[in-house]
Amino acid sequence: MELRKTSETRLAPMSVAEFLRQRAVHVTVSGSYSLPRWYDCEGKLRTFACRTSRVSPFRMMVDVPVVGKVGERVTSYFQDFGEFQCTISATLKSGFLMELDMTRARRAWMSEKLTWLEKKQKDASVQELRNDARFVPQVAHTFLTLADGSTHACFIIDVSTAGVAISCEYDPPVGTPLAVGACVGRVIRKFENGFAVKFAEKQSRDDVVRLIVRTAMLQSA
Repeated sequence: MELRKTSETRLAPMSVAEFLRQRAVHVTVSGSYSLPRWYDCEGKLRTFACRTSRVSPFRMMVDVPVVGKVGERVTSYFQDFGEFQCTISATLKSGFLMELDMTRARRAWMSEKLTWLEKKQKDASVQELRNDARFVPQVAHTFLTLADGSTHACFIIDVSTAGVAISCEYDPPVGTPLAVGACVGRVIRKFENGFAVKFAEKQSRDDVVRLIVRTAMLQSA
């Protein structure tokens, strides 16, 4: 009996439409993930930034810069949840749905954690933290434009009036000049999940998200 409670449980794949009908929490938690076929120039497995949009103790929907394939195994990590071994069960234009492999005990812990996070989100004192210098914009995706005019879809980790942190399939060297949406800047630092871009000119908080977020249609205009 105890062995059954602590053994890892795997779930049957579910579609996005089915998941949206299930009880889940709309919660934004930043994390990272790796896919089995993505390596850097040194042969090391690459990690990318991601962000949850809807989570249950069984599955989670995440926004990502690089979408995997249905059936692929994913290793993910979230500061609030820890590390997961997952399987992609459905894909979206800029994200995917993951089936979470975990023990029954951890699934029970996950349920309690989500209940706590849901209450925390509704706390007025927590909402005030959004006035901090760095913040996570509601729109997660935009485009980079390089000096040669080429564009690359990318994922916004967080942003401030002075710069933005990006995760992207394209991996520019430090010093690369580029534009994130309409904001011109330069890559100043690399980190495990992506890179930091410093804007050439500091932006106002009211304008920065509008300027950095650009759709494919706007890019091609």
